Amino acid sequence: MNRREFFAASAASALAAQAAPLPLKKGLVYSMLPKAASIAEKFRMAKECGFPEVECYTTPDQAEAAEIKQAAAAAGVRIHSVMNQAHWKFPLSSADPAVVAESMKGLETSIRNAHFWGAETVLLVPAVVNPETRYQDAWTRSQAQVRKILPLAAELKVIIAMENVGNKFLLSPLEFARYVDEFKSPWVRAYFDVGNNLAVMYPQDWILTLGKRIVKLHFKESSIKRVPGQQLKLGEGDIDWKAVASAIRTIGYTGSATLEMRGGDEAILKDLSARVDKILAMA
Repeated sequence: MNRREFFAASAASALAAQAAPLPLKKGLVYSMLPKAASIAEKFRMAKECGFPEVECYTTPDQAEAAEIKQAAAAAGVRIHSVMNQAHWKFPLSSADPAVVAESMKGLETSIRNAHFWGAETVLLVPAVVNPETRYQDAWTRSQAQVRKILPLAAELKVIIAMENVGNKFLLSPLEFARYVDEFKSPWVRAYFDVGNNLAVMYPQDWILTLGKRIVKLHFKESSIKRVPGQQLKLGEGDIDWKAVASAIRTIGYTGSATLEMRGGDEAILKDLSARVDKILAMA
């Protein structure tokens, strides 16, 4: 191959790579599956509708956790993450030691669930700023508690993935990056939700700023002017999904993309799966 042929082949390969869909693993949160279905039916439906991954919730009951593990394996579905459940009612940033203790108990359960199920991450809303909790206190208190549980996360090889959500905390991508970096640990990273900050920022900017800190992604639709009760279809809101997909490709992210929206029956889930495919093909 001469020099001209080499560069022509390289250019063709680059164009082909750009044309290929993003190689993300499609998932959904467990609550999107029909409530009336059994655990086994839920996982079978997830797989049949095009979602080979599921994000489950904190499950203190060991028998239920075992049933979930068995059902996922039987359906050929991977439980890739655990959505921690204690962080809203019992925030790590609380000044009340009893509240913090309950939060840490829930976080430990989530980490152990993740290890048991073979999940990589636990989603954590690290702090809640409110009239009783100042921003600086939310920062220092939450970091102090997470540092206490990091040895367990490292031992069980589970990443604590901080999520951006409506908790009035980590309100810019620069702050989010700094918060994660201050732990100086591979077991603390970012769980970025594409729809959570649209009203104040551009999700593609967050993705580019957070870069390799991102270990997981949530996909949901959003609008700049949120209307209570409004249910937007994926791809029909105000998110610039093409820019989002391009940013994901730029940072080299190849992990999970998990839907966190209103679910439903098989027809609804298959439609959502197809909509995710369209987004992944935009990059």
